[in-house]
Amino acid sequence: MLGQTRNKKNKEIISAMCIIMAVAVVFSFASTIFAANSNDEVASFRTMSTAVIKGSENVPEISVGAFLKNIWKNTGINQLINGEIPAGEHVASEDPFAGIVAPGWQKLLMMAIGFLIIYMGAGRGFEPLLLIPIGFGTVLVNIPGANMFAEGTGMLRIIYDAGVGNEFFPMLIFMGIGAMTDFGPLIANPKMALLGGAAQLGVFFTLFGVALMNLIPGIDYNMLQASAIAIIGGADGPTSIYVSGKLAPEMMAVIAVAAYSYMALVPMIQPPLMKLLTTEKERKIKMEQLRPVSKAEKVLFPIVLLILTMLLLPSAAPLIGMLAFGNFCKQCGAVDRIAKTMENELLNIVSILLSLGVGSQMTPEKIINGNSIGIILLGLLAFCVATCGGLLMAKLMNLFLKKKINPLIGSAGVSAVPMAARVSNKVGLEYDPGNFLLMHAMGPNVSGVIGTAIAAGVFIATYAK
Repeated sequence: MLGQTRNKKNKEIISAMCIIMAVAVVFSFASTIFAANSNDEVASFRTMSTAVIKGSENVPEISVGAFLKNIWKNTGINQLINGEIPAGEHVASEDPFAGIVAPGWQKLLMMAIGFLIIYMGAGRGFEPLLLIPIGFGTVLVNIPGANMFAEGTGMLRIIYDAGVGNEFFPMLIFMGIGAMTDFGPLIANPKMALLGGAAQLGVFFTLFGVALMNLIPGIDYNMLQASAIAIIGGADGPTSIYVSGKLAPEMMAVIAVAAYSYMALVPMIQPPLMKLLTTEKERKIKMEQLRPVSKAEKVLFPIVLLILTMLLLPSAAPLIGMLAFGNFCKQCGAVDRIAKTMENELLNIVSILLSLGVGSQMTPEKIINGNSIGIILLGLLAFCVATCGGLLMAKLMNLFLKKKINPLIGSAGVSAVPMAARVSNKVGLEYDPGNFLLMHAMGPNVSGVIGTAIAAGVFIATYAK
């Protein structure tokens, strides 16, 4: 029995090392493509490793060894031993849209897009709490002569400067998400964390997609922008805003809208992929009821999560820390009033302000260009790959598990909480009205939130200095 336990632990360690090396290889390959040298070449398949990518002149080329060394240097353990690394300026591109004046017809087009976003939220029911404020922000910022984004006086500019451009609002959103999240299903079945981790395949796979987009004339992404775009694959709006604010603030508007749009379209995008990659027999798999989780486990989970993040990936601590804070307030039971405020009034208020601030960035010069269209396409690719990653991981796990898991819950590994879990449950019920998968799907769903925050921390630790 002891030998079997050791073999199981050895396999888990080897699997973890393989995952780390795979991530390192992705970074090495992608950074080589994006890194610039002295040769002024046009990007093509022949020259993709040497061509200059505009805006990449100051982005370092990172090898596998350098990536692993950089991650170790940024761990909390290393900084506790050798001293904290001084905080520096973030490596972010200068705003390429400064001073550009868009023609009037483009403003009319953006207002039309704003009304379309409002219709998607109010008329079709796609994330109305987010899309309606984003749509109104888009309309208001493009009204000629309204000066809603005027520096110092415009309401939308004040909102943006107060919390969108400086990561304040995303932090508050994560605090509210923590207060409304129950990690019980994940604690009861920790294997579900593998499904949330597999869904991050969409994040890292997108780096290759961004690199290939650079081969299209007129499109130029550097590695910082690629990292921000890739986070769309996690279907996590606040994290996308947080990362783009640090690495590519000039692309925040379209990245945020893409992330929130694909979150809203989960019920339309995921079911066809779920049915394509699973058999009818697999969709009818019934899972055993989860074991009861004690209050002590629920209280300790956010504390343990925060400690591990502090020691291993401090760059993800702002997101994970606020998530843990909100969840601890919910589970400890000593501050019910605070917890209820976090998940209700505060979350609603911040969501309104954050969405208006995102909408304020929907101006013609930032949206009507090849790079922005590329982001929309890459975001869809990232989200689809993330969904497929979770589904395929569930099928892979079933090769080794005696008690099979329903692969449909793998699609819930993206961060769209709880919509992705509801979609898994809905598709399962279509094939067996007595097969309730909601609580099982919540395990990978909440682990996806953590996984996307960790992926964001890896990008920030690598490139934001």
